[in-house]
Amino acid sequence: MDSSSVAAVFNESARLIERCGAQYAEELLAAGRDTIACFERGGKVLVCGNGGSAAEAQHFAAELVNKLCVYRRALPAVSLAADIATLTSIGNDLDFESIFARQVEALGKPGDMLWAFSTSGRSRNIITACETAKAAGMTIVCFTGMPGSPLEALADRTLAVPHADTARVQEVHLCYGHQLCLHIERHYLGQNSAR
Repeated sequence: MDSSSVAAVFNESARLIERCGAQYAEELLAAGRDTIACFERGGKVLVCGNGGSAAEAQHFAAELVNKLCVYRRALPAVSLAADIATLTSIGNDLDFESIFARQVEALGKPGDMLWAFSTSGRSRNIITACETAKAAGMTIVCFTGMPGSPLEALADRTLAVPHADTARVQEVHLCYGHQLCLHIERHYLGQNSAR
């Protein structure tokens, strides 16, 4: 690998981020409005994902609870990928497919939201979590890769990335999540300044 190939990767990522920002801007803003409505009615956001997407689940739950840029009202969000004792208990006693669904069953209620990350849109444990969330009356926002995945069929809002490379998809998911958190944070900062 040389410097030109490194630059090519950065250029590809930048072009994909720009393309997705334009293509999914309205869906992203709608997902932000849905999340604000969830918080306003006393609901919470559950977040799940595998591998790198598990890290993104923890990342965005932290930004909702604490802050992205500026301190404002703390918002109720839980990463379902963070509790190793619960994950391994469910995986050992039931199966890996149930590690998130069982937590959704325990923690989710009508009016809550699930943010589900899957770069393939085909992860069985994420699909099962979404099925459980839908049965519980929760709103589902899916962060996926190529459009048309099985996960998308379960979503109320989908933020897809039309690309097959996992790293590129996760880079766009990072931008989607940051923009969602920024949209939500600005809403609550606006409320604070109006008081």
